[in-house]
Amino acid sequence: MGLLQLLKSQFICHLIICYVFLVSGLFINLLQLCTLPLRLVNKQLARRVNIVLAYCISSQMVAALEWWSGTECTLYTDLESYPFYGKENAIVVMNHSFDIDFLLGWTFCERYGVLGSSKVLAKKELAYVPVIGWMWYFLEIVFCKRRWEEDRTTVAHSLQNLRDYPEKFWFLLFCEGTRLTPKKHQVSMQIAESKGLPKLKYHLLPRTKGFYITVQNLRGNAAAVYDSTLNFRNRETPTLLGILNGKKYHADLYVRRIPLELIPEGEAECADWLHNLYQEKDSFQEQYIQTGRFPGSIVNPPRRPWSLLNWLFWSCLLLYPLGLLLAQLISSGSILTIFTSVALCCAASVGVRWMIGQTEIDKGSNYGNKEVPEQQLKNPDKLNAASLHNASCQQQNS
Repeated sequence: MGLLQLLKSQFICHLIICYVFLVSGLFINLLQLCTLPLRLVNKQLARRVNIVLAYCISSQMVAALEWWSGTECTLYTDLESYPFYGKENAIVVMNHSFDIDFLLGWTFCERYGVLGSSKVLAKKELAYVPVIGWMWYFLEIVFCKRRWEEDRTTVAHSLQNLRDYPEKFWFLLFCEGTRLTPKKHQVSMQIAESKGLPKLKYHLLPRTKGFYITVQNLRGNAAAVYDSTLNFRNRETPTLLGILNGKKYHADLYVRRIPLELIPEGEAECADWLHNLYQEKDSFQEQYIQTGRFPGSIVNPPRRPWSLLNWLFWSCLLLYPLGLLLAQLISSGSILTIFTSVALCCAASVGVRWMIGQTEIDKGSNYGNKEVPEQQLKNPDKLNAASLHNASCQQQNS
């Protein structure tokens, strides 16, 4: 281990990164709150200001991935589609298999200049989470309650509000609804067998209703679906803690552009189309595991410096007063003051470790873990409808 790598693995560095992110994030949230009166006067200007402010938060995490850990990202795509990236609104369908797949989605957005305006379908509870959740609220992220009868209306309304959005955006969608785990995969394939659907080897059954309502409400606004399949070389399973430790990964991302007019408008036909899409995504993963590469031409979109410059700006702004405060504490010579400072650092350490742990797959959502009773699986034609419905609903939501 080199000296630089040893430095990156030290907790004090992790604490500094998290301190800058949290304090700057709360300050930016306050600035976003101040845009509410501006929205009453000039809605589009308020939106553009929030795009810049949101970039100041989310790009710090991208900087940690790209510049702190040095993670590389190789893009596989067809050269005819490549010129469209970043120049049109799009729905990005991603697989949900890794702790940091959301971060790779943000990195993809950053390299094509749409990170600040990128959207996602998120749980309503996240809107109340400081920094990221509050940022999303002001960025007009689409929130859902996991109750379909309510979500059908509220999600559609939120998507319709994006029709006059002033900047190009990508709507990131994890159709599987929850991260892939062996147990969730087993339950999902039980449901696939009971419904007569082809089984998937590397994915869960996709959530068709959320995809359908997204496509229908963004028709005429979004130009295409970007089918994106992610994997990591050497069968690595990257984590956010690994990123903070400065561990370098190499992500391979296959993206293909599918014009939105090629997707059926009927709900049943759209659901069938999505199931077929995931069978193809499964075949892409199989090819990657067998050959070490995805189909398509290799492109290496360059890292942009703005995420790093943004992080350096906030670091300089916030670390200077912190350094002065620590110097005063040490010079005071008070045992109680020093002990209190150490205790606060320890508490922060526990808190940071806990937050990082929540991003790990084995600490994730329990949705999709409820199994169909074994005795019912022996006779799929007589599956209890309530049990199947409950398992299916849990598997599809996150």
